[in-house]
Amino acid sequence: MNESEAIAAAQVLFLNDDNIWGCAETAFIVLKTAYGLPDSADSSAAMALNGGVAHSGGTCSAISGAAMAVGLLAATRIADHREAKRAARQITARLMGEFEAVYGSTGCRDLIGMEIWTEEGHRAFIEGGIWRDRCMRQIEFVVRRLLPLADEATWQRVMDEVGAP
Repeated sequence: MNESEAIAAAQVLFLNDDNIWGCAETAFIVLKTAYGLPDSADSSAAMALNGGVAHSGGTCSAISGAAMAVGLLAATRIADHREAKRAARQITARLMGEFEAVYGSTGCRDLIGMEIWTEEGHRAFIEGGIWRDRCMRQIEFVVRRLLPLADEATWQRVMDEVGAP
């Protein structure tokens, strides 16, 4: 899956007017598919992460979903669990630093400028369309940053940079 295909897949999932897949689920599905991981269409592990975990406004869910996919990828490529976990954390920390440098925060509440944990707040968020623009750009950002890890040579280069096996 190349970058254009990955971004198009993310847009098809996320911009669906039925609002079936949130930020975490979209990033998780697209990256699992790109990485060739099993059950790539299953987003169930990421369901509660949307809206900064249960709409609480915490860490951007695109980051959370992407971190889950990176963890799965690391587990398939690094036999030692502790080393896989360390690599996944380092890759995710790097992503978070890059994300914050571009968007000024990694917090959902800060990024969208509103509370969405109440039914009224979430309805205003959906009806206002912030998710179509702002959240979509953030999903695209994490997908673009982590998609290259699907390539074994890129993976190894990143592992060398972060000091992982």
